Amino acid sequence: MVLLSMIYALVAVWLALYTLNAFVLTFLYLRHRSETASDPALTTFPRVTVQLPVFNEAHVIERLIDSAVRLTYPQDKLQIQVLDDSTDETTPLALHRIAHHRSRGVEIELLHRRSRADFKAGALREGLRTATGEFIALFDADFVPPQDFLLKTIPHFLSQHRLGFLQTRWGYLNYAYSPLTRTQAIALDGHFGVEQPARDRAGLFLNFNGSAGVWRRECIEDAGGWQGDTLCEDMDLSYRAQLAGWQPLYLHDVVCPAEIPPQIHGFKRQQARWARGSISCALKLWRPILRAPVSAFKRLQGLIHLTSYLVHPLMMLILILSVPLLFTRQPVAFPLTFLSLASLGPPTLYTMAQRGLHTDWAKRLRYFPLLVLLGTGLALNNTRAIYEELRGRKGEFRRTPKFRLEEQRDDWRSSGYALSFDWLALGETLCMLYALVGVVIALQQGSYFAVPFLMLYVLGFGYVASLTVLHSPRGWLPRRAPTPGAEVRLMGNAFATWREQAVWRSRKSTERSR
Repeated sequence: MVLLSMIYALVAVWLALYTLNAFVLTFLYLRHRSETASDPALTTFPRVTVQLPVFNEAHVIERLIDSAVRLTYPQDKLQIQVLDDSTDETTPLALHRIAHHRSRGVEIELLHRRSRADFKAGALREGLRTATGEFIALFDADFVPPQDFLLKTIPHFLSQHRLGFLQTRWGYLNYAYSPLTRTQAIALDGHFGVEQPARDRAGLFLNFNGSAGVWRRECIEDAGGWQGDTLCEDMDLSYRAQLAGWQPLYLHDVVCPAEIPPQIHGFKRQQARWARGSISCALKLWRPILRAPVSAFKRLQGLIHLTSYLVHPLMMLILILSVPLLFTRQPVAFPLTFLSLASLGPPTLYTMAQRGLHTDWAKRLRYFPLLVLLGTGLALNNTRAIYEELRGRKGEFRRTPKFRLEEQRDDWRSSGYALSFDWLALGETLCMLYALVGVVIALQQGSYFAVPFLMLYVLGFGYVASLTVLHSPRGWLPRRAPTPGAEVRLMGNAFATWREQAVWRSRKSTERSR
């Protein structure tokens, strides 16, 4: 048990390093808060290619294409590529909309791959072969870029010749849809409101977030191009670009709204993909980072950034070790106290983000307790993803479904994209019960200091497992993948087939264009 106590203490200290780093990033954010990027004028218009990578996005494909066409930029300098790997009715929907815009003189094309080799990285790499733009703007299917996006971003590349890529801040199309979407927004605001500005203005390594950004084509090619050996191809390329000497930029004041996953299943998928992909990037890039001719602090921050999802396996180890240590009356008070003090870092960061971004920040922070439970309850989900990556198992890019939730009454449950019951919820329930056993033991032993800590696991795993059951269409029955003819919900509270949906939306789009 002495060995278990030592392991427990080491894990607690390791975990505390990540939470303490939230204080570091918050300090850097406050120190550089008054610094803003210059706003250069756009005197010339270089050629730009807008790439729209999609896979089975029938609900949002037309909105995505229309928003790209609406971008304010000289038509003869703009190329739009729909990089389509779809296997459902997304492709005919996209072709129908593309034909409409091509008839009006828009340079837009669809590139359809029959193979999903290297997933999104493969699609972007394929599209780059026929791209004619000097700069490449990227938008995922759930984004709706503002019309002046290119006018606000391209000038920075013309004034900074070593600027390799640029990332803008994400906004939210369905923030108020549910407590889950409000909770996710707090987490994303922490990243885009504090972490990204802090890293950018302090000269640290900055990651591209995969969408709502622009790349210099020369930078992509010089850094080795899009590579499919990780599920986070965006983080991978952005780090390789900076290691090759290119500069990043984060534009805090340019906001590109997107849809937040409304179903817990989709959110868990997204988090597992990011966890696995970031650890893959860490395994791939830790040696080049350590050899990089930059400060030791910058190298350390890069490694912390790439390995930040290790907090979840560390949290699982803390839980697993706590119960036997409490049962045998081993001392765990000091590590828990140290960890508790360090855990104040993330709440500080999220509070500063809300204050900096929103006037109603206090009202928004009412959902922060749910974020604490959500972050704790995801520990098993993300630990499994990291374990699979460390074992060397080939990872599949499992997409996060998008449902085009634009009004409060819109419902995702009737969509063929809604995900079926996630059996990992059984494991989360077992983790909840295990933590509850620890609570009982702590109360019997008089170790009351451990009760709040273990109750966080009880409530966190219970919350995520419960949402998984509640968000599972048709209860426990498996759900078939969407096929042509499957029923989907339209904007007008009606149901129709995929083909009827195409006709309905095309008619509406044509009426608007007139």
